[in-house]
Amino acid sequence: MEQYVECGSSSGASTPKKTSTPKKRRNLSPRSDDPSPKKRRNLINSFSNRPRRDSEITTALNYGSEEESDEEEEGIAELAVPRIARMFMDEDDAEVNERSANATLERSPQSPRPADCASTPASPTPVSPTAMEPSNKFQFEWRKFSTPQIEPHLRREPFSQISGPTVSFTRPYEAFIAIWDREIMEMIVRETNIYAQQLATTMLENGTIGPSSRITRWHDTNVNELYTYFAIVLAMGVVIKTRLNEYWNTSNDIFSTPGFSTKMSLDRFYLLSACLHFNNNKDCNSALLTRPQAKLFKIKPIIDHLNRKFSELYSLSQNVALDESLTMWKGWLEINQFIPNKAAKVGIKTFELCESQTGYLWRFEVYAGHDTSAFQEDDPVSGKVPALVLRLLNGLEHKGHTIWMDNYYNSPSLARELKIRGFDCAGTLRTNRQFVPPELASITKNDMIVGQLLGCTSGDVDIVVWRDKNLVAFISTYHALLATKCGDTVKPTVAQDYNLNMGGVDRKDQQLAMYPLERKRHKVWYKKFFRRLLNASVLNSYILLKNQSWAHRQFRKALITDLFTAHRAPAPNSKTIATSVHSPAQYSFMNPEKTDRLRRQCVVCKKRISTYCKACQLAMCTYTCYEPYHTAH
Repeated sequence: MEQYVECGSSSGASTPKKTSTPKKRRNLSPRSDDPSPKKRRNLINSFSNRPRRDSEITTALNYGSEEESDEEEEGIAELAVPRIARMFMDEDDAEVNERSANATLERSPQSPRPADCASTPASPTPVSPTAMEPSNKFQFEWRKFSTPQIEPHLRREPFSQISGPTVSFTRPYEAFIAIWDREIMEMIVRETNIYAQQLATTMLENGTIGPSSRITRWHDTNVNELYTYFAIVLAMGVVIKTRLNEYWNTSNDIFSTPGFSTKMSLDRFYLLSACLHFNNNKDCNSALLTRPQAKLFKIKPIIDHLNRKFSELYSLSQNVALDESLTMWKGWLEINQFIPNKAAKVGIKTFELCESQTGYLWRFEVYAGHDTSAFQEDDPVSGKVPALVLRLLNGLEHKGHTIWMDNYYNSPSLARELKIRGFDCAGTLRTNRQFVPPELASITKNDMIVGQLLGCTSGDVDIVVWRDKNLVAFISTYHALLATKCGDTVKPTVAQDYNLNMGGVDRKDQQLAMYPLERKRHKVWYKKFFRRLLNASVLNSYILLKNQSWAHRQFRKALITDLFTAHRAPAPNSKTIATSVHSPAQYSFMNPEKTDRLRRQCVVCKKRISTYCKACQLAMCTYTCYEPYHTAH
């Protein structure tokens, strides 16, 4: 059963909160002693099937417009001005245009009937969608839906973009290195080598380094070795084992995986994992960074690079989902978030914009707290959530995309702002949002029967309340109050479309869950999050290839093989490779059968000692002369 709610205008006040006073049964019929019954509003249409009289139809359509209709001139046909142009018109011109737009909306108010699943309600003589647009950005004049209702495709923004990859690829390796190009790899190599030196220096100053420490065997890495490291990490997502050292098991049994040890030694893998770095610690100036920027400083270059590459290499289709994702992190972390309906429950939250059909990650933003310095309290779309949505959609304006969001993001003011920028939006809605009419906000579950629909429109924004097992509210910019009947259930069309298009982010997470690169435990949160981003980039590469003959698992195995082939690195040999890390070591034994070591004269105190600096290749006392010498030089 479909009904309408006729609502008053909302110009900025928030929806009033519900009080605890006992409810009174609404009187749906006008009082007989009311001197002007036509000016009294009914919450919903009467349940009576009696045909409406012509006077009742005229009264319902012209309610609240008596004064404006008296001032209109007959015989003058006003042309509706486009929405964005009206925003910058003078008040007098805008008022005239608004009257002409409102006059176009007069239609017969008969209630629409639910249609079958495969049928589409007919709409003879549709109303122009442009005429339904408001003249004031945040003045919502809620009213009944006009009948016959406008077809959704007539109100929807035209989609003017060819979706898919912007560059064609033939092999998985080509799609992957288009994202992880040589520029970003050289940056990671440079920062990793710098951090390895800083780590060794810190350990020396703290006295935690020893002759057998793994850092003493460090030598600078390069791009080829880093690609090999990435390939090993990706292979760990395909071959699942519970402990890291089990991948280097070369024993002659069923648990052996000898391929890992042929590509890189276990000690070298440990060293690269410990020294992997993306931003120089010395460049972190807290005075120049906001609090959220300081929290993400370690991983910021990777986030910026991937956001740029993801958006450059792919053009989104019309339906786009905006939702949050969660990377599990059980340790203490200031930016940790708790989302009970996610698989990870607690961890690092990201707001993501994904294509609904494929799950392609087009842009994301890591939550590290909100920067409130740029917010304006008097602007309804300058809040934290609307500002986040507009940042994620930057660059997609006026292309006709439809943004599917849940009730955490949706609001009437944001829907109108998106419509102005050339988007459509739809999704669930919290009825306590600003500008939601109080008649809908006050409706409870007991006020409706199962399958009943209530709703109203402001011209470009529609709100629909549907009673299923619970009360569900939807907001849309083009669906109106159309409904379909599937079996014994009557559903609004916006609910069916929402179920089809909202799962873009969840579809991405489901595909990544099969190859858990970030499953390995880490003591450093941004390194685990980096593996999550690496995993997402592989999925995007798979979508970029756009080859239906490749299965996801087959694509990953081919990519790993291509990386090993294209970036074959020689096995590291600590005896022949000179190290650049200043660390103490001991000379080798003079005779294997004896404990005497080679001794040389210290460059500082001239004593004969058996310790030396591996980088300087000079003998020096570890505890008395090592630090003064390196401080002076």
